Amino acid sequence: MAERTFTLDEAQVLLPVLESLLRAAIDGKKLIEAVDTELQELAHRVFLQGGLSVNIVHMARRKAEREKSIQRVKDALAEIDATGVQVKDLDIGLLDFPCEVNGRTVLLCWKLGEKGITHWHGVSEGFAGRKPIDERIAKAKRSH
Repeated sequence: MAERTFTLDEAQVLLPVLESLLRAAIDGKKLIEAVDTELQELAHRVFLQGGLSVNIVHMARRKAEREKSIQRVKDALAEIDATGVQVKDLDIGLLDFPCEVNGRTVLLCWKLGEKGITHWHGVSEGFAGRKPIDERIAKAKRSH
């Protein structure tokens, strides 16, 4: 199955929905990391003190929040993936949209916080190889 490609206009239209999903995934990841840190700190304190009275209800609640967050992150990423858009870096909110230009695939590149899609790069280049969108990319049409 050929991967889905987007025109610049199609990619721009999807941005608000994708940004919302991306923010949900990032927020979930932050909560997971915060709970992991709490659990590690608690385990360390228990180890150092040779035992400790632990608020089991609170820790169980935090673990349940963590599990729900894992599912929310998975669901948000699966929804983004289902559109054909690639999540390249969840920490900085980096998305790539495959786009066909003159018979070759390039990636329209968007980073969380940018107003719109203004850059692209080759499939093997990555974020460091970003170039401003030119007329050739902007006018690329859907091939099928």
